[in-house]
Amino acid sequence: MRPGRQSRSLGVRARRWLRGFRPDPAERARREIAERVYRDLVKQARTPLFYRDLGVPDTPEGRFEMVGLHVALVVRRLRFTGEPGRALAQELFDLLFADVDEGLRHIGIGELSVGKHVKRLAGYFYARLRALDDALDAAPGAPLAPTLRTNVYHGALPPSESQVAALASYLVAAEAALRAHTTVSMLAGDIAWVPPEAARDQAEYENSEGS
Repeated sequence: MRPGRQSRSLGVRARRWLRGFRPDPAERARREIAERVYRDLVKQARTPLFYRDLGVPDTPEGRFEMVGLHVALVVRRLRFTGEPGRALAQELFDLLFADVDEGLRHIGIGELSVGKHVKRLAGYFYARLRALDDALDAAPGAPLAPTLRTNVYHGALPPSESQVAALASYLVAAEAALRAHTTVSMLAGDIAWVPPEAARDQAEYENSEGS
């Protein structure tokens, strides 16, 4: 699916899986919150600017990387909200990989191979999460560019310095905005994402000042 178009986000198999049992009211409410958070972050991750202006590959892999980054940012924030946050984070993981499963089947991956592909992509996701954690938890000003070049831009046409800087700036700003959310708002799924245009414009300005 092209970025910017309305995402199905929750595929048929994912929806069936979510309806496969009847959780208690608290679990059901949490799942509904997770579904809304996931739908909103997928929409944010598919903002056309990331692909058009920041050079993220407009491919299934590139879109998976962007969705994964946004899931990772939310999960980082939920770590500080106690057991309810960990439970909500697990719901997001489940939704992400139920969606991956659905997407693989949609493009014709057979039943016997889907599990292997999902396991491989799950490994990629956890590796990316650790890399993002390491970069964001490092000393202030530590560069995100190496992580982004290795993961998000891998196999793509080499991005410009300003494109990588803009994506890095966006991630830092997005994390700061999530940290500013209260625990109540995070657990309720009331998340406001920062506009990526501001990071792009700042990176372009800094690049022009340095040239």
